Amino acid sequence: MINSVKKFLKSEDGPTAVEYAVMLALIVVVCLTAVRAIGTNAAAKFDEVKNSLT
Repeated sequence: MINSVKKFLKSEDGPTAVEYAVMLALIVVVCLTAVRAIGTNAAAKFDEVKNSLT
């Protein structure tokens, strides 16, 4: 059991998985920010078109 824990702590698979998780989280944040910005711009454009039609 102790050898398994030592082997796990020495293994580089754990840090690699953490690095991938951090990168994935950053990508998700960037995508959500971009979608929010596009949505806000689209809503403003639709309001502009609506106001010009009335």
